[in-house]
Amino acid sequence: MLLDEAVALGPILPVDLPMLYMWEDDPAIARFNRPYLPADFQRQSDFWLNTSGDRGRVFFAIRARGGPEIIGYVQINAIEPIHRSASLGILVGRPGDRGKGYGRQAMTMAIDYCWNHLNLTRLTLRVQADNGRAVALYRQLGFETEGVLHKAEFIHGQWVDMMLMALMKAQR
Repeated sequence: MLLDEAVALGPILPVDLPMLYMWEDDPAIARFNRPYLPADFQRQSDFWLNTSGDRGRVFFAIRARGGPEIIGYVQINAIEPIHRSASLGILVGRPGDRGKGYGRQAMTMAIDYCWNHLNLTRLTLRVQADNGRAVALYRQLGFETEGVLHKAEFIHGQWVDMMLMALMKAQR
């Protein structure tokens, strides 16, 4: 388990599945990632709990320090050990937990994990260009915009631009 001032990053547990399923099935949350599709509990369970044979992804549950309940997650996907790169994603699920710095601390810890445990050099992410809070956070963490995919995804009745952002380890 990785610990910081306000959050802990640890494994996704079976007890977390109902909350993860609820977030997956919430159109308001899906809007930040993809078009909404009704969630399938078994598919969600398989996705979150069956990572042991897949060295290309690592998932962390975000928990407030001192509390057992999951408040979000960090995904490290497309881990490429030869190229020393990966893709990051994060969600703080409940609106009441947003804006408290949990996402910033979780991302900082995930970036440190990528540099110091996975020995990566480059991290990438995709974010909706109109998601100002997320874009601002990623810029504060050092991510730079590498490009914009114009009208790349059709979400909630409109075309959305996607920004491609990347962070390079400074010493390399």
